[in-house]
Amino acid sequence: MAYIGKVPTAVPLSGADIEDGTIGLADLSATGTKDATTFLRGDNTFAEAGGGGKLLQVVTATTTTSTTTNSTSFVTGNLSVNITPSATSSKILVCTGGSMDNEGSGVQMGATIYRDSTNLGHSTGGLFSGYGSGRVRLNTSMITLDSPSTTSTLTYTVYIRSYGGETIRFNSDSVQGTIVAMEVGA
Repeated sequence: MAYIGKVPTAVPLSGADIEDGTIGLADLSATGTKDATTFLRGDNTFAEAGGGGKLLQVVTATTTTSTTTNSTSFVTGNLSVNITPSATSSKILVCTGGSMDNEGSGVQMGATIYRDSTNLGHSTGGLFSGYGSGRVRLNTSMITLDSPSTTSTLTYTVYIRSYGGETIRFNSDSVQGTIVAMEVGA
């Protein structure tokens, strides 16, 4: 640019000198597409939000139905939930709550969580064990973090067992049992 007289002194611009919305995405040399999981970094490149541990979905189920058994092997407690992971790298955090009752027989009771046909706890001890002489009612809580490595629909179910073959109940006295499955992004 030609000047008559003295050339003006150059003054650098800062971000404060540019009004918001003046420069659009099309004016930048960045390639890529912004969406709910990507953002434009300060170095003019698009990147996915990192860090992992994002909660992607939560599903829950409840029951007030009581399940009675005297089986010494794990049997269904009739409380389950289905979830379909969105990525094979996702983990599934499963939490349950309910109650167990030994009906006064002083027997040891056990509970666990199955993913489809796979016991996620110890093969015989499961994830929960309780005992008491006389009649005992126990709050039954279990938590496990599963890595199923699939995007197929999964069923997580509470299973129960009696160690001595005496009668036990899951969700005694119609206490509400709850199971929650949460998909956690990698």
